[in-house]
Amino acid sequence: MRVALPQPVPRRWLRSAIPLAVFTLLLVYLWARSLRALSGCRSGAQSCIAREPPPFQDRQQSGPLEAPEREEPQCLGPQGMLGRMMRPFRASLNQERDVELSQYLAGWRELVRFLTPLGSIFAFATSEASAKVTALEALVHGPEAAHYTSLATMVAWERPGIAPRLSAGCPGSMTMLLLHRALRWSQLCLHRVATGMLGGPDAGAQCSDAYGTALAPHHPWFVRQAAHLAFLAFPGRGRLLELACPGSKEAEARNALVRAAGTLEDVYNRTQGLLADGGLLELA
Repeated sequence: MRVALPQPVPRRWLRSAIPLAVFTLLLVYLWARSLRALSGCRSGAQSCIAREPPPFQDRQQSGPLEAPEREEPQCLGPQGMLGRMMRPFRASLNQERDVELSQYLAGWRELVRFLTPLGSIFAFATSEASAKVTALEALVHGPEAAHYTSLATMVAWERPGIAPRLSAGCPGSMTMLLLHRALRWSQLCLHRVATGMLGGPDAGAQCSDAYGTALAPHHPWFVRQAAHLAFLAFPGRGRLLELACPGSKEAEARNALVRAAGTLEDVYNRTQGLLADGGLLELA
């Protein structure tokens, strides 16, 4: 009588059974470990409560639950270069959708102070801007000061087509228009420097492009050529970031410069609308 031998187990089944067995053993091990921990807690041999994180009230005594917020760079603070510039410009944007001229001019004073150390390219530009700020301040504090409290009141006072009140035409509006265009260049330059990519155009090329957008269309040919040559001596991005936000890391300085450029853009946009409404954008 021939005894039937058992059939060999298929290799495919073995390949699937081995991982399943290992996984089952792992589950049994974890289950046994958890039972041992629970039994220790019930018997008093170990203190389970001590392993838990302290209650919320206890954690508050040693410090806040959440990580403290990141402090702003000092350059955005009351004594920082960008902070001193941004505050008056922000204050110039009043709730009546107008621009307060005294605050606007105070912001320009700080902007000139920021641009002055950037090199000889700004020597002429900053002196011209200072002269225009001084001219507008004379109107803001002059005998007709009531008409120069804000941009809207000045536009209404100097609007073309109204009976001539001023022997010199529109001195405030024309000066404001020139500062307005220069503010656009400053905003574009700072924003492009702050957001420029590593390996992309350098700061001089980016601010030169900003000049071509904001100011070059209003300048004669020889001034445009001189400006483009002067931008070749423009300080590098690292130097500009250091001047804007001394002692800060590059990422912090870039972020601060983006915020400063955003403030300038808000002021520019509102001024642009008011000058357009008064028909003053083509005075010069």
